[in-house]
Amino acid sequence: MRRLFRTLSLLSLFALVAPALRAQDTIKIGEFASMTGKEATFGQFAHKGTLQAIEEVNAAGGILGKKIELLLEDNQSKPGESATIVKKFISRDKVVAVLGEIVSSRSLEAAPICQNAKIPLISPGATAPEFTSKGDYIFRACFIDPFAGTIMAKFAKDTLKARRVAVLSSVSSAQSVGIAKFFRERFTADGGTIVADQKFSEGDKDFRAQLTAIKAAGAEAVFAPAYYAEAALICKQARDLGLTAPFLGTDGWESADLVGIGGTAVEGCFIVTHYSPENQSPLVAAFNAHFLKRWGSPSNALSALGYDSAMMLIDAIKRAGTTDGPKLRDALAATKNFPGAAGTITLDANRNPTKSAVVLTVKNGKFAFLQDVSP
Repeated sequence: MRRLFRTLSLLSLFALVAPALRAQDTIKIGEFASMTGKEATFGQFAHKGTLQAIEEVNAAGGILGKKIELLLEDNQSKPGESATIVKKFISRDKVVAVLGEIVSSRSLEAAPICQNAKIPLISPGATAPEFTSKGDYIFRACFIDPFAGTIMAKFAKDTLKARRVAVLSSVSSAQSVGIAKFFRERFTADGGTIVADQKFSEGDKDFRAQLTAIKAAGAEAVFAPAYYAEAALICKQARDLGLTAPFLGTDGWESADLVGIGGTAVEGCFIVTHYSPENQSPLVAAFNAHFLKRWGSPSNALSALGYDSAMMLIDAIKRAGTTDGPKLRDALAATKNFPGAAGTITLDANRNPTKSAVVLTVKNGKFAFLQDVSP
């Protein structure tokens, strides 16, 4: 009987210890993304790039003698969900770092939580300038709104030769508010005129009142920093109203669903974004070929940024030689000339990358490369 009790006691002890031992065998990284909901394609493509990076590293033997364990949680494109997820990552899952997400507002939810816990957070695509101001453990893999807004203002003036432009921006999106601000400042500083400045809220379906005012103002182009669901409806309703001016957008437009919803109404529109699979550099060609083989579809800016955010983190873990929070933070902050799929990354003092952008146009139902833009 005593032998039986000893055996049961050992089994109970093993049941308690085994999970901890298994946890020590992997390096846990948390990822939160909009896998469902109205910005689902953002999260889905970013996750594909992130997972591809993790798979490549694990196939090569992992890092620090361990494999990486990626924990994915869906925030459903809803406010409030990201904060809940990240708290769980840190308190229960004991992750060493967090990746996420594309949308600035949901990344901003997570930033103070990671900062307080001294757990590095890297966003693939949060372009709102205030994101990295939340603390020195907060990083990003993308350029920021001032650069994007400035690029599109310059493009409207120099390439489209527009002098009278309208702005249609979302009051409930940190990214839209920021980019619109910098677009206005640069366009007017260069001698252009903002003839109409209209607003909408995320989730709106009817933009006819704003578009009617824009048409009446005689806008030669319309800058609409929005996400693809609203952008597609905006273009459709504009064309229905006879507004033929070209529309300018941002990386928030970059989704196959833009064309799926907007159809021919989005033809000839222009967006500034982070990456084009048409880039012929060896690194981009290799990434795109692997992505196409792994997922059966071409890569895009979202997948490239997801890939880069994961690879930035992995590179920093290698250089730090540890997953200890402060040392990993220091290694990330020292990132310089990192060869990313979406461009070479050097982080400045505010942990923002200095990197180039691309302008794409919608042509025959697809995004086509138009030009590179350097900082």
